[in-house]
Amino acid sequence: MSDRAIIRSVTHATFKIERTYEAPRAKVFHAFADPIIKRRWFAEGEGWDIETYELDFRIGGTESSSFRFKGGDLIRYDAVFYDIVPDERIIASYAMMIGDTRISASLATTELRSNGKGTKLLFTEQGAYLDGHDAVSEREEGTRQLYEALARELGEK
Repeated sequence: MSDRAIIRSVTHATFKIERTYEAPRAKVFHAFADPIIKRRWFAEGEGWDIETYELDFRIGGTESSSFRFKGGDLIRYDAVFYDIVPDERIIASYAMMIGDTRISASLATTELRSNGKGTKLLFTEQGAYLDGHDAVSEREEGTRQLYEALARELGEK
């Protein structure tokens, strides 16, 4: 460790995303619950090298992944599910790390509501972004990209 002091900080922020899918709630919920499907839209993508991915989708269960973007530093995602109501709601907390550095801890709520024949997804993240290593704007953009990947997984544009 260098002689320079680490300046510690926490930025608290909340963001919300609304996204409508043509698929019914049961199909959207299944895309969160099935480990093979969730890995495809949540973890995989161009430039991402997935080292591990595990999903135990139940109250008290966990989700974890470790990956690198274009050969960069190891990034780790670790979540715990606190509430699951089939076809309606998922509440989880998660932390992210780059290497040995924790960059954030968040509470994430996903709500699924009927919208005609389709589904309205309402996502709320309440995050603590640590020591300047992450920013809410970056997390929100990354989450929006994930929900676009979910749309592609569901066969939508």
